[in-house]
Amino acid sequence: MSRLEAKKPSLFISEPLTTVSQPLSLLIAILKSCYGPAGRLKQLHNGVGGYVCLTSQSSAILGHLSVSHPVLKVLTASVQNHVSRFSDCGLFTAILCCSLIENFKNLNIASCTIIKISKHLLSLCTDYLKSKACGCQVSVDFSNLETLLCLVRSILTSKPACMLNKTEVDCLAVLIVKAFMYTVPCHPETKPVLGKCVTVPLKGKRVLDSTVIPGLLIETPEIQFAKPFSVKRTSSDAVKVVVFCVSMSGDLFDPEEGTVTVHHKISLEMSELDQLLNVGKQLVNDEVGLVVCQKVIHPSLKQYLKDNHIIAVDRAGLSVMEPLSQVTGSKPIASIYSLSPSCYGSLKDVRAESFASKHFVHLIPNDTTVCSLILCNRNETTWDELKTCCLSTSSSKDVECSPTQYQLITDAFCHSLESVACSLSHDGGEILTDMAYGHCWLVPSGFPSASNWSDLLSKCGCGINSSTKDLNWRHLQPLFGSSPIESCPKEPSGKVTDFMTLDCFAAKYNGLQVAVETANLILDLSCVIEDQN
Repeated sequence: MSRLEAKKPSLFISEPLTTVSQPLSLLIAILKSCYGPAGRLKQLHNGVGGYVCLTSQSSAILGHLSVSHPVLKVLTASVQNHVSRFSDCGLFTAILCCSLIENFKNLNIASCTIIKISKHLLSLCTDYLKSKACGCQVSVDFSNLETLLCLVRSILTSKPACMLNKTEVDCLAVLIVKAFMYTVPCHPETKPVLGKCVTVPLKGKRVLDSTVIPGLLIETPEIQFAKPFSVKRTSSDAVKVVVFCVSMSGDLFDPEEGTVTVHHKISLEMSELDQLLNVGKQLVNDEVGLVVCQKVIHPSLKQYLKDNHIIAVDRAGLSVMEPLSQVTGSKPIASIYSLSPSCYGSLKDVRAESFASKHFVHLIPNDTTVCSLILCNRNETTWDELKTCCLSTSSSKDVECSPTQYQLITDAFCHSLESVACSLSHDGGEILTDMAYGHCWLVPSGFPSASNWSDLLSKCGCGINSSTKDLNWRHLQPLFGSSPIESCPKEPSGKVTDFMTLDCFAAKYNGLQVAVETANLILDLSCVIEDQN
């Protein structure tokens, strides 16, 4: 059968810079008009109605502009990637990039020469910016927070669409710095990890009603905690917490997952409900005081928990799972058929809180780096603009996945690398890694695990580092959640000798790339066509 419509040939663009002048000039004009504290607002919409965006921020502008020219697509994608990582200086980056393109393409000089010289000029700039003679740097003194406050004020005042007056800017600046300080560990380790600040939106309220509270707020329906609020406690006066990341609604699995054979007079629904009630009985016996479920809890189970003085919060959502684990110390449980008390967490207290028309359960830990920033603004447009300039995006959002998924994939990647290192041992011995250099140390078989490793080991696997008394060790096993190592020293502890084990850097570097890219390719395969001839 003939085609109803002729196939369109692929579009081939030769020398794209020759056709970019007009759209580039338009883009740079838009960006320049928004730049700086006195930048002008832009009202963006799709030309046929729909959502209207009022903003002066690069992330919103580039996200709403429809760009068709391939050069501008590359430019905007690069700037958006920068903003996703640093959450600042998007307009500066875009304007500088546009200006360089405009100026360079007007020069009658070979592009290779321009690139070579521009790289040299960039190195001069970066060398100066990193030098002590640079006057652009300002050190942050955590004993005096005025520098941080100035930074936050500068960001807020450069966003006119937030519609903030001086009093509101000062109020929000203090709250944002306070929220940041809550995330700093009180007892930092060698490489401290910042906690989480969860933003709670309250639109239609005064900016001055915003506040910061330690702990985590989880929104709940008003009717759930209408009566006097009390929580079940353990003998040590703590509140035991369990977190479920699986549905507890009693719904059956998706029939596409497989086939189930059911005996006569057996009800799957009742069997599932019985299992949920068995979980409830175990929670009661384990003195659990708070149950949080990412999804839905069956009404019968919820009533059973309530009758036994256990607070049940469902529909918590994916976004609070990571800070919830951090604030309680619990491990999310992914199955109602395997419930381990080792996954439980604890809290100092649980309270019911109300802000405006919203109702929350307030989780109060003993010691936390998690806080909740209640962010208020007059309407949805101004709140969206305020949220964008106050909050940074994470890597998990960049790839459109949950923080938990992002962490699991990262752990799996690290697990794969460690499994390669574990393959170095062939005689049944153990493999250790030191926490200072991150090198592998091979332990011969036959030595007990409680040995003094510093006395037993002399050189690391590659022979660069020597064993010292102050080295800390851990078993290298391909397990998730391994402790991070400290920064590698500038110089190895030992001198280069003839007994070192070395690999070709270029070969290993390319091997890593090929391994990851091939794995991704295989994961992306949907079908394979094979010629049987």
